[in-house]
Amino acid sequence: MRFKLALAALTVLTTTSGCVGKGKYNALAAEAENLDTRLKEEKSAREAQEAKVKELEEQRATLEQEKEALSTRLATSESRLTASAAERSALERKNEELKALNDELAKNSRRLAEAKDALEKRSAEYENLAQSLKQEISDGKIQLSELQGRMTVQLKDKILFASGSTRVGKEGQEALVKIADALKSVQGRIIRVEGHTDDVPTDKNGPFPSNWELSLARAMAVVRALQDAGVDPTVLSAAGYGQYQPIAANDSAENRSRNRRIEIVLAAKAAAR
Repeated sequence: MRFKLALAALTVLTTTSGCVGKGKYNALAAEAENLDTRLKEEKSAREAQEAKVKELEEQRATLEQEKEALSTRLATSESRLTASAAERSALERKNEELKALNDELAKNSRRLAEAKDALEKRSAEYENLAQSLKQEISDGKIQLSELQGRMTVQLKDKILFASGSTRVGKEGQEALVKIADALKSVQGRIIRVEGHTDDVPTDKNGPFPSNWELSLARAMAVVRALQDAGVDPTVLSAAGYGQYQPIAANDSAENRSRNRRIEIVLAAKAAAR
């Protein structure tokens, strides 16, 4: 699904008459390939976990059979007057060992089942979010990614803000309303809005002495917009990273534009502490 969405975005951009550069086309193609690779990796991990569960189940069945056989031997030994105390003690110890192994196997099976459920839940959340924002992703307004359980919704600052402004514009408001509607169904995650800038210094005589203040002010504006659109404020937070976490070198107008962005990060509450 993620690969198809990125491919759809790529198709839309490439069919726009002459408006897309080769670099942007290659970047979108790479993103589509990366999304497809991640989906395959998740599927492979899920299949590996399922194979492990099956293997453990088979081991448990074997242990059950061995335990039953030992129980039969123990009962037979006890029925015989000639059975030695040493043999009976050894069989009892073996039976306890098998019981301990069976308990450990049951714990491992539960842990693997929980890990499998968590992986499937993350994939379902991603697909649901991607489907909700399908049009915005196709239009190139939003980029959606997932890495190590963290989903990120990325928006370029020009979609949200006019140059030098921290007030969310009409187009940005419309995009944030759609994002807020999608986020309302997400459970068990914190939502952190992160502001990023390029390395062009701000006007020290203006309202923002540095890019730190500018990035944080824009992140806060997005937080307020999401809250106004109905997102639970108890899971919202804002952070400003200024120019210090670029995703491209600040060596061209296009790359500086990529660095000026807002990222809405969704992470598990426990992992975010």
